[in-house]
Amino acid sequence: MRGEPIEIFDRYTGQELQEAVYGESSLRLVYETSVGRAGAACLFSRPFISRLFGWYMKRPASAKKVRPFVKRYGLNEAEFSRPLDAYESFNAFFCRELHPEARPVDADPDSVVFPADARHLGFQELGSEERVFVKGQSWDLGKLLGGDAELIRRFSGGSLVLSRLCPVDYHHFHYPASGTVESANWLGQRLYSVSPIALRQRLAYLWENLRYLTRIKTDSIGEVCFIEVGATNVGSIQHRPLPPDGKVTKGEPKGWFEFGGSSVITLFEPGKVILSDDLITCSAKGIELYARCGDKMGIFSR
Repeated sequence: MRGEPIEIFDRYTGQELQEAVYGESSLRLVYETSVGRAGAACLFSRPFISRLFGWYMKRPASAKKVRPFVKRYGLNEAEFSRPLDAYESFNAFFCRELHPEARPVDADPDSVVFPADARHLGFQELGSEERVFVKGQSWDLGKLLGGDAELIRRFSGGSLVLSRLCPVDYHHFHYPASGTVESANWLGQRLYSVSPIALRQRLAYLWENLRYLTRIKTDSIGEVCFIEVGATNVGSIQHRPLPPDGKVTKGEPKGWFEFGGSSVITLFEPGKVILSDDLITCSAKGIELYARCGDKMGIFSR
């Protein structure tokens, strides 16, 4: 397992690719060695380290990193809402908005959509998964949901999609379905990496990290639970103001991550949605599916 490349399947090209990992050598040192893991537990996962790095990425001097980053990772400048030279810091670029037409929302009224540009794993029925990144790891729903007995009962045996954002991605996250926000609260406090390099060693980082849990009541598929998961070097998780009535629309922007890789988790009640075939097929093989925000993640179960 140590040193294995990260493989993803690109929905748009139909090809399996190896991911170019930002900061790969450091991640492997920290999470694939015993000394590194001890350092992560004692120091690197502590929020003040990420806040310090986030502070640096907001300094004007960090703007010089923008153009080389775009060139190295082949990002599409035509999608950006501002020209490269207009970003006053690397974090301003990292939190960039896109032209609205760059991420159209799937028009099927019976669909749920991916909440972010990300590499996704999908599990149709929690408890039946054979592998999450590696064989032998499974979800601890109780810890993920902060021990809330009512939530655990509601989502046990339901469907889950993990959407992992990399530093190269558009870092805004959007609502996967239309409905009314019922409640939202913070959980956790650590900030471990959520790269597969780390999660192959310990999936529990996802329910130990700082996270923001939002409950969305829908008319068609019951309740949806949406969880933003912080990670190492994420400066903060920001949210757009909710309308007074709490009503939100599928594909509507919800918020964004400041500098760093991050994840969002979408939970559906049992039997409410059917996840897309390519998502299920890839996930069964332990391969993440790359798909963009607003594209179809699944359909209502009728």
